[in-house]
Amino acid sequence: MPSKTETPADVEQWFRKQAAGLWPAALGSLSLRRSPCVREHCSACRSGEQHPSYVLYGRLKGQRFALYIPDELVPEVQRSLDNGRALQEMLYQTALRYTKALKHQKARTIQKVKK
Repeated sequence: MPSKTETPADVEQWFRKQAAGLWPAALGSLSLRRSPCVREHCSACRSGEQHPSYVLYGRLKGQRFALYIPDELVPEVQRSLDNGRALQEMLYQTALRYTKALKHQKARTIQKVKK
């Protein structure tokens, strides 16, 4: 829990320390999809199981994208998405802490001027 007299510099130091362990970081969603192949008489497709593959979905400049992810890269991509969500949550915390620190700093400045 941050102290009540946290300064903007304290918040920056906290943010840098917390963010240092959050690389790689990404936003989006990883989905397992199943789709048929182009082969005739494929046993997986005939059974209804189809062929599984992972896809990363996201948005960039308002445009949706989908990117195939090979099975061996799934754990690393998932880690980057987990880190991205943690970083996003940290940014919300930072907004609150930094704004409170700025307001406290302004109040101290006004008190000094009045003295």
